[in-house]
Amino acid sequence: MQMIGLIGGMSWESSAEYYRIINRGVRDARGPTASARCLLWSFDFSELVRLQHDGGWDALSAMMVDAAQRLEAGGADLLLICTNTMHLVAPAIEAATSIPLLHIIDPTAVRIKAAGLRKVGLLGTAFTMEQPFYKGRLAQHHGLDVITPSDKDRKTVHRIIYEELVAGKITEPSREAYRAIIQRLVDQGAEAIILGCTEIMLLVRPQDSVVPLFDTTVLHAEAAVKLALAE
Repeated sequence: MQMIGLIGGMSWESSAEYYRIINRGVRDARGPTASARCLLWSFDFSELVRLQHDGGWDALSAMMVDAAQRLEAGGADLLLICTNTMHLVAPAIEAATSIPLLHIIDPTAVRIKAAGLRKVGLLGTAFTMEQPFYKGRLAQHHGLDVITPSDKDRKTVHRIIYEELVAGKITEPSREAYRAIIQRLVDQGAEAIILGCTEIMLLVRPQDSVVPLFDTTVLHAEAAVKLALAE
């Protein structure tokens, strides 16, 4: 079994889900006493949130690269960034380390295409929905047609993530707001919805959408188990 290096704490709520899903997957594959070999670097997310909203991406990149290098030095065989937004600096991590980085978009896109779907709605932080690093990879690497919510809806999605979900706060009004935003994406032709923030899975359930939901947290963590257990 390979050692999984997890760059987490963004937020710890979703990192806890990664740890649970990965260990459950290893147990299911190897038996009731089995658990994952993993290392976790957990950031103080408040520091990253400030830099994100101040546009401090060079500093964020340096912090993420440092975490990845420390995990590699500690014995990690592969890396996961346990958040969608910070995949903006994935190229810098790949350039600075010699072990594979399992990109969160790839297992999600593979599953979407396997379902025969091509036009997808994307929910995530404003950075994920608006900057090209995410939509571009979905389109250029995987041939998917990606649509995002309106400016007003993007602000709602982003606010709920940072004011509620990262703190583990789940409310019915916020669930209803997401449900309505999802429906508007479906009305624009979305055949599926990507939950492109690792906290959204805490709020949105399958019954909240009339089209399939693709949860990046689950798909990323399950792909990590498969890679770690590969001979």
